[in-house]
Amino acid sequence: MKLESDFVEKLSAVDPRKLIEQLRSDDRPHFNTYWKLANEIKPGDLYCYLYGRFGPPNGIQNILRGDHSENLIHWEWALEAQGRIVLVQGHNFRTEIWVSGEELPPAAIDQLVEGIKATFPKYGQAMGRIRRALEHWVEFINPYHRIRRSVECLISELDALDVAAQTSQLGGVGDYESTKEWSKEWQRQAEIITKATGLCFGVRSMLPVMAEAFVNLLMYLLMKPALKRDDRLRENLIRQPIDVRIKSLSHNCVGFQSDVDYSHDSCRRYHSLVNERNDLLHGNVVIEKLKFNELYFNGRVPVFDSYASMWERAFGVSKKSVGLDLFHDERQIVEDFIEYVISCLEEKKQEEVRVFCACRDLGMSVDDGHLGILFSGQLVDTVPGPKVPR
Repeated sequence: MKLESDFVEKLSAVDPRKLIEQLRSDDRPHFNTYWKLANEIKPGDLYCYLYGRFGPPNGIQNILRGDHSENLIHWEWALEAQGRIVLVQGHNFRTEIWVSGEELPPAAIDQLVEGIKATFPKYGQAMGRIRRALEHWVEFINPYHRIRRSVECLISELDALDVAAQTSQLGGVGDYESTKEWSKEWQRQAEIITKATGLCFGVRSMLPVMAEAFVNLLMYLLMKPALKRDDRLRENLIRQPIDVRIKSLSHNCVGFQSDVDYSHDSCRRYHSLVNERNDLLHGNVVIEKLKFNELYFNGRVPVFDSYASMWERAFGVSKKSVGLDLFHDERQIVEDFIEYVISCLEEKKQEEVRVFCACRDLGMSVDDGHLGILFSGQLVDTVPGPKVPR
């Protein structure tokens, strides 16, 4: 069995009360055909088409949905033609179509899609009117949240290595029963410290960036509308040096109850942290920070000022140079800085900023550029249940 060639043309909206009566009756319709569409018809096009042709969504699921964006089914149209009822539902990851009556072959969905697309021009004006009435948003990744999660992940891995407990200065080969035993322990500690120094380098490099991402998010969230609307002014503010961006937050943004005092201890410590990061990340040659030994030469004869163990020379230098003992303190510096800046906001804005910071996915209104949280962040999907024999 297949769909009639004029099936799409004959579709009409079902009265919800009539549909409820049918579903309650003893000979209620059974939906034996289930199809799903990804982007064979883009959901935005399909929504505007159905709305423009049949009016507002009329399916029972519209009665059940909550007035928010966290529903399993966001919209549903109930249509009928040639003795069949067609339910068209908008889900999170697909459009689902349920057709009553005798089961249709898979090829029928292609026929339905082609039939709908063929009628687009007929309802193009109505589709355009509906589309213009929709609010246009784009979703984007919160850069502050992304960097924060990455830092937390790296710190978790670093803490799990437990470098302090799992490594210690090794004596010479002669202090072990065999060279094999000494070599095995050397290799074990080498693997731990090598991984730890790499992770630590990543954490210390990213911590100041995390604070900068927070400042940028704060600016975009609270920037005065007149500045946000002007592309040149907005870009100029975002490209200012980080200390200038911080100092001018209360001038360029709404919601501040006091200026950000860059001489505050949390800001001064953050500024020092940025300088440390620059030396680390850019490979700046700052001898005072990089030196690990002093010695003398008599011609080509080295005369050591003091002896370091082989372990200290190989691993101790690596730990010190990358700041393996510093990253927890530096993380606290960033946390204190962020908390201080938030404390300069009005109380209501403080809560708003904390909520935005905690969300990975944010939305921006294309119309006026303001930000919003469109979804809770919980990904939810459904699957059709098995067919129940009648």
